[in-house]
Amino acid sequence: MTTTQNASPVAVPHVVKGRVKTGEALTYGRGAGQFSTPALDLDEIVWTRAEPGPAFDVPVDEIIDVLVEVGNWINEDKDGEFAKAMAFAQLTSPLPAEVVERSYEHLPKTFTRRSMEFQIANELGGKDVIDGWRMITDAPSGRTHRVRAFPPRLIHVIAGNSPGVAAQTIVRGALIKGLNLIKIPSNDLFTAPALLRALGAVAPNHPVTQSFSAAYWRGGDTKVESTLFRPQFFDKLVAWGGGSTIINAQKYVGPGFELVAFDPKTSISLIGREAFESEETLREAADLAATDATLVEQQACSASRFQFVEGTEEEVDRYCALLCERMGVTRPHASAGGRPLGPELREEIEGLRGLDDFYRVWGDYAGSGVVIRSADPVDFHPDMRTVNVVPVEQLSDAVTYANVATQTVGVYPPHRKEHLRDGLAAMGVQRVVALGGAGGVEQGLPHDGFMPLTRFVRWVNDEG
Repeated sequence: MTTTQNASPVAVPHVVKGRVKTGEALTYGRGAGQFSTPALDLDEIVWTRAEPGPAFDVPVDEIIDVLVEVGNWINEDKDGEFAKAMAFAQLTSPLPAEVVERSYEHLPKTFTRRSMEFQIANELGGKDVIDGWRMITDAPSGRTHRVRAFPPRLIHVIAGNSPGVAAQTIVRGALIKGLNLIKIPSNDLFTAPALLRALGAVAPNHPVTQSFSAAYWRGGDTKVESTLFRPQFFDKLVAWGGGSTIINAQKYVGPGFELVAFDPKTSISLIGREAFESEETLREAADLAATDATLVEQQACSASRFQFVEGTEEEVDRYCALLCERMGVTRPHASAGGRPLGPELREEIEGLRGLDDFYRVWGDYAGSGVVIRSADPVDFHPDMRTVNVVPVEQLSDAVTYANVATQTVGVYPPHRKEHLRDGLAAMGVQRVVALGGAGGVEQGLPHDGFMPLTRFVRWVNDEG
């Protein structure tokens, strides 16, 4: 797909309870980045509490059948909607076009039956608690109770750095039979609408189809959000994104309206001295670490930015040189070339190059990767395939650098996780993996320290 500088604003559709709504009443952005949307009618994108949601009593098995068909529809893309969505994403995303394409190729995997059944079983303990009322007969009081994971009413402010976020949001919202309003992100305008159009195509007028809306408004628009972000319409706000997104969301939290936040995170790697046992182990460790460092061009929360290596300065410098080399390799979630570093980050790194007693830098600013070795972590945010490597005498020393904003920690060799994981968890870490395994967060396991489906639903008791 090609565009011209004088092209009209790109038309972004809304999806309202299964209906595709087009129009160009509102225009956003500037220049080549302009886009238009239909008028935003707040009344039509909310659901009344006077009536149950259309999918509240639809069996989970039926919902899973529908979602599996959505995955098949994405694979076939008969109407070309996903090719169109991907083309626009390639124009607006900070990621290289080939990485965006591979992200779209991965979308159908979110809709596999095994994955969805695993989420229900592992997060909620089974379908019975979402399909009806689970009987509890062994309470200390001797009374019989019934508990239901009741379908919620959710607003989702999703991140646009990966199309997979929209897919995960739709699957989770459907599995718990909720009512879901998705705020379309400005840096991924077409994925959520394309997915909901696919849902409407495979299941027109189905209760699950009618349980979703997706619309765009400018983030932080008080006129819109002060109306929508209220318990009159919704139970919870599910917010992804940077600090400003979460801070804005917190303004609306109050009795009856809860925030479920996928906070901004960073991730690190811990490489043990075993990496230096041979040239083979060193190359293996560097390659695995490069995989984690270049994950979605380092735009994923699970991508490694700081790496702590157990060894002498000379050994660590050998590792850094090899890491920089291995970062310039094409991988499933990264390109070979990357994107050039921005001026602010270049200025920070350039200031370190003349301080040889304290820092050493490998790589250039073209985008394939930069590695900085320093005695302590740098005080700026490594980004766009920039890694800060810090030598440590023992990996337990590196645990103190983790905190509540540390999402994933990759460890080499894997057997050393067992001796580090409790200390890491105490510092606030949410996920520990073998080095090279930071990507592909398994759905159905804890995400950012909680079980999403468990947090999304409303747990209701029928006691005695």
